[in-house]
Amino acid sequence: MTGELFPDAPTPVGDEVLAPGAMLLRGYAVGRAEALVAAVEEVQSRVPFVHLVTPGGHTMSVAMTNCGRVGWVSDRRGYRYAATRPGTDQPWPDMPDVLRELAEEAARRSGFPDFDPDACLINRYEPGARMSLHQDRDENDRQAPIVSVSLGLPAVFQFGGFQRSDRPARIPLAHGDVVVWGGPSRMRFHGVLAVKPGDHPLLGNCRINLTFRKVF
Repeated sequence: MTGELFPDAPTPVGDEVLAPGAMLLRGYAVGRAEALVAAVEEVQSRVPFVHLVTPGGHTMSVAMTNCGRVGWVSDRRGYRYAATRPGTDQPWPDMPDVLRELAEEAARRSGFPDFDPDACLINRYEPGARMSLHQDRDENDRQAPIVSVSLGLPAVFQFGGFQRSDRPARIPLAHGDVVVWGGPSRMRFHGVLAVKPGDHPLLGNCRINLTFRKVF
C-alpha cells in the first residue's frame, strides 16, 4: 500500500528491534513528511496547540493538540481521554487519512496487524522542551502498540524498563523515524530529552511528534 500511495517514497533506512514488541523504523515516514505536516497544520488550525497543566499544577513544556475519536487532556483533575475538546461540547477533528494510514502500516510492519488508533496526540517540541520518563497508562487497551512518528528537529528518545528507576537506552531520532512498542513492551517507561535548537528545512526550529493510541 505504501508504494502505491507514495510511489516516490525512499526505501526505509532499516528496522531495528529495540525489545520484544518494540521496533524502530528508520526513515519510514520521510517520503510522506510533507503530507503529514500539511495534515497537522489542518488539525491545529481548528484546535490550536496549547501547553496543558499537570494535576500537580506544572505547565508542560511540550505544546499539544489532538485528532481522532478522542483526545488526551490534562488539568488539575488528572490525565484522561475526552470525546470533546476541553471547555466545549465540540468533538476533536477527525484523524486525517494520511495519519491513520501511516500508523496502521507502521504497526503492521512491527507485528501488530490489527491496530486501529482511536487518537493521535500531536506534540510540538520547541528548543528546551522535553518529556520526562513516564508510562502511558490512560488507555484501556494496554497491549495495542503506541506508534510514535518524529518530524523536524532531531531528538533523543529514552526507552526504559518497567520501573522508573531502570536506566533507559538513549536512542537518537531523526526526521521521519517511527518507533512502535506494544505487547510485552507496552508498559515500558519512555521519554524525550530536551530538544536542542536547530533549523529544519520543513519545520524550522521545532519538532513535531505524532503518537497514535488505541484507547478502547
